[in-house]
Amino acid sequence: MKKTLSILLALCLVAALLVGCGAQTPATETQQPAGNDEPTPVDEPTPVDETDPKADLKVGFIFLHDENSTYDLNFLNAARETCAAMGFAEDQFIYRTNIPEGQECYDAAAEMVDAGCTIIFADSFGHEPYMIQAAQEFPEVQFCHATGTRAHTEGLANYHNAFASIYEGRFLAGVAAGMKLNEMIEAGDFAAEDAKIGYIGAFTYAEVMSGYTSFFLGARSICPSATMEVTFTGSWYDETAEKEAANKLIADDCKLISQHADSMGAPTACETAGIPNVSYNGSTQDACPNTFIVSSRINWAPYYEYVINAVLNGEDIPADWTGTIATGSVQLTDVNEAVAAEGTVEKMAEVADALVAGELQVFATDTFTVDGEELSSYMADVDTDAAYTGDTEVIADGYFHESEFRSAPYFDVQIDGITLLDTAF
Repeated sequence: MKKTLSILLALCLVAALLVGCGAQTPATETQQPAGNDEPTPVDEPTPVDETDPKADLKVGFIFLHDENSTYDLNFLNAARETCAAMGFAEDQFIYRTNIPEGQECYDAAAEMVDAGCTIIFADSFGHEPYMIQAAQEFPEVQFCHATGTRAHTEGLANYHNAFASIYEGRFLAGVAAGMKLNEMIEAGDFAAEDAKIGYIGAFTYAEVMSGYTSFFLGARSICPSATMEVTFTGSWYDETAEKEAANKLIADDCKLISQHADSMGAPTACETAGIPNVSYNGSTQDACPNTFIVSSRINWAPYYEYVINAVLNGEDIPADWTGTIATGSVQLTDVNEAVAAEGTVEKMAEVADALVAGELQVFATDTFTVDGEELSSYMADVDTDAAYTGDTEVIADGYFHESEFRSAPYFDVQIDGITLLDTAF
């Protein structure tokens, strides 16, 4: 990824998410600028050279939901961006939406193989067993699975996991939340000891726990009195349940809401109630202009491009790949300065610079306690057995080493200051 100005690299601010191949505006459409009688053609994608090795390449994408899910839309937009950026024809990228976390995933993968795909991506945690089944049956095809945990233990040369250090993005989003809490405290809206955050999670997976903990630590690094309540829906995408969860947290006097869930349920509940919101996987500013602050997301385009180029060049793909701020994989949307506290952009840039330089660690053990004690050792479940038995020491040099021993998060520590309202999922 090309480097840009330091502040932009650090924040990776995204002006628009709906871009790339297959987006709503066709590549051949023209746009009429003000005061110009002649339309200005939109750049067309470079035609595929039939002698180019990629002319025969087909790539498949399996999505849990469709564009109504902010999570799946984020993956879909990355695929479209990759298609356009790499000069592929639209029919070389095959999309399958609303594929459940069941045998349907294997069936979709097998159909893509029959259609000539030699690379297949899937986007949801529960797709993993079926992607592994397909990888075992079709060794000539590369299967790449986001958020999975088993590639490094399965030992299949054609099965791979990928994630990103999104905990750093969530920490930065938490900094923006802490700035907002401080602004409201200073305005006399509530006392410092009442700075309670609400958070809606899907499941009690390590991925969700890592996310809400890093967000909380970011907020508390700015607003030390902050506490947080977390409630779970038991679903990645349930608009009604997510809205009800947000309303429950608002009724419980939470001053700001964030989430790791995929619908507009929580953001719209916050907009209705006038409660500041930090969303996930894309800006909700258009729908929630009075409450949206910022959103973090993983940009999957760098991984898609990396894998496709590796296949074209005959290079090995690692079992685990972890994107970072530097690779352009961890991004934040533009800050809604109409809602965010003054100085938020500058503070986030300062913190991002420290993260990139390695001067700041999200899970530094001197910034949190567990049952009143600082952690000096922790055996994490990296190899994912059925009992989630800890197998890898992950604390060294004063911090928890997240996403270094495999790409998917394994931070599952319940720290002080965060209260779980339910743990059924």
